[in-house]
Parts: sequence; C-alpha cells; structure tokens
Amino acid sequence: MAYGVVHRFAGGTKDQYEASIAAVHPAGGALPKGQLYHAAGPSADGWIIVAVHDSQESWEQFRDGILMPRMSEGIDGGFTAPPDETVFEVLNEVRT
Repeated sequence: MAYGVVHRFAGGTKDQYEASIAAVHPAGGALPKGQLYHAAGPSADGWIIVAVHDSQESWEQFRDGILMPRMSEGIDGGFTAPPDETVFEVLNEVRT
C-alpha cells in the first residue's frame, strides 16, 4: 500500500529546500528508490514537502538509510531543524 509523508519546515526557504534535496535525492532530478511522487513549495510559515512512497517500508528505508543520516551530518545551506512530520496510508489516489 502506498504511504504518504508530509514535512513542514517552519521558517524554511526555497534555498534550504534546494540544498537539502540535492543532498538526499539522486542526481538529475530522479526520485529515490520506492518514491512515487514528490511535491514541494512555500507555505504560510515556511516550506512544505509531500512525498508518496510505494510502501511504508520504502519510506523507512529512505528515511533511515539516506535522509536522516545526511540531515544529521548537516547539509550546507540546507534545513537546520527537523520538520514537523505527518504520515498516512494512501487509501485513494485520483489522477487526471
């Protein structure tokens, strides 16, 4: 079952997002293994990222194997604090 992740970075900026995504996503704009969808943009209080993975397991592998280790090391110009995170099982998806 697909698995959704919403990250809210209070005070986050486009520059921080671009630095962070360059450090955790494959080169050339590809998505990490298991990630089906990625959307990001400014919000009223900072920056928001929405990702959908093909399963909770693929999200956890990305989170534990790539995302958290790289963020813990510090990403030059990237987000400086962990996000507020919401996760959910995707029960319905509609596309045009």
